[in-house]
Amino acid sequence: MEEADIGGELIDLNGTRLHVEVVGDDDATAVVYLHGFSLDSRMWDGQVSAFAKHFRVVRYDLRGFGSSNVPDVDTVYRHSDDAIAVLDALDIDRAVIVGLSMGGAVALDVALAHPGRVQALVLAASILPGFETPGFDARVRPIWRAGRNEGVQTARQMWLENELFATSNDHPATRERLRAMVGDYSGWHWSNRDPGVWATADIRAELDRITTTSTLVVVGQRDIEEMRLAAEELHREIPNARLTVMPGLGHLPNMEDAAAFNASVIDFLAGVQSS
Repeated sequence: MEEADIGGELIDLNGTRLHVEVVGDDDATAVVYLHGFSLDSRMWDGQVSAFAKHFRVVRYDLRGFGSSNVPDVDTVYRHSDDAIAVLDALDIDRAVIVGLSMGGAVALDVALAHPGRVQALVLAASILPGFETPGFDARVRPIWRAGRNEGVQTARQMWLENELFATSNDHPATRERLRAMVGDYSGWHWSNRDPGVWATADIRAELDRITTTSTLVVVGQRDIEEMRLAAEELHREIPNARLTVMPGLGHLPNMEDAAAFNASVIDFLAGVQSS
């Protein structure tokens, strides 16, 4: 592992620089938060203080997002390897991994590629690699074209208007936070070939291997159909997974109703720690 400088917010590791924040007791169970596409670690603002009372909270901007470096287009990388590098840099042996949307897919990849490093999984509105979503893919493809041909500002606006965020936009505070993060997103992925790959060849086919950790699957009752169907499959295929459907919430349940999300996850983790 490359030598890391933990003194600042930017950590040099795994061939890149990642923006990392750590809050809470160093001796407590670590909870690592992984954000969704086009967002950054600020999406977990509503979780930090609540969880820091009980856990060591770690959140960071994934490679290419927030204040972390964008990928080198000529260098293959894995988000799951970055996550393990963060754990190593902070001397964390095992952690609870909480991922939302794209971050959920990264969490799954970590659990499959490095099962000994994961104490528990929380998969919120998670993408499931290999789960076909032709309708949604067709609806977002024009955003990528716009990013390449019309510029990042047009793509940002189209992305914010996507049905994925319809429920989130019903919540004024969530809408403003969402717009701030997407407004700060560089749009790099809309105009570049991302060399990132999964560590696990077929994540969807290997869900039954997640047997060394407890798993909570969370989905908003008003999330888009593709996400709700993916959540049902995660619940069905991961051994002993628990499913929580959050009434009235959409794709960003942790932002739309932080108190309800926090209570659900803390209750789940209390059972994990007592078992």
